[in-house]
Amino acid sequence: MPLFDISISPDEPVYVISVVSKLVDLPVWTLRQLDKVGIVCPKRAGKKSRLYCLRDIRRLEYVHYLMQEKHVNVSGVKIILEIEKGK
Repeated sequence: MPLFDISISPDEPVYVISVVSKLVDLPVWTLRQLDKVGIVCPKRAGKKSRLYCLRDIRRLEYVHYLMQEKHVNVSGVKIILEIEKGK
C-alpha cells in the first residue's frame, strides 16, 4: 500500500534532463539538440535547467523509436512529427 497518493499532471514539468536521458535512453546531448531544433521544448527553471513533463517523455519515447529502430535522423524526425501533427 503506497504511503502517498500523488497525481502529477502530464503537463507538469518535473523531470530533469539527466533523469529523462535515462528514462528514454537518449544521451543528454541528443536531448539538448532536440530542444534546439524544437522537437521537444522543455520548460526552463532559471536560465539553464530544463524540466520535462510526462507528455515530453512520451514524445521522446517515440523520437527514440524513430531514431533507433527506423534510423531516422533529427531532421527526418522533425518532418515526421510535423506531418503527423497536421493529420
